[in-house]
Amino acid sequence: MSYVSYDDFAKLDIRVAKIVSTEPIPGKTRIIKGVIDLGNEQRNVIIGGAQYYNPEDIVGKTVIVLANLEPKTMAGVESNAMLLAADVDDKPFWLTVNEDIPLGSPIK
Repeated sequence: MSYVSYDDFAKLDIRVAKIVSTEPIPGKTRIIKGVIDLGNEQRNVIIGGAQYYNPEDIVGKTVIVLANLEPKTMAGVESNAMLLAADVDDKPFWLTVNEDIPLGSPIK
């Protein structure tokens, strides 16, 4: 295992978000397009796990995202954050919070 310095960890902008919409990406079976709400802005994201979840089933889910990840375009969709998830046999289980936390709240 390699270690990450505290200074490197402090660069990560990890926040609470809500999935507000999703839609399939034509020709793709493992990813979908989503829009997340960070409280003060909404962003497009690519969400993995489409082979396990119907796009409409995750709308409204509160998730934890890495908000300052460099944008990446896949299947013609620019993703502007990354949902954090536990990975069990390639199936994502998205990280969340148990309380009603304001969207955009930082994770430290």
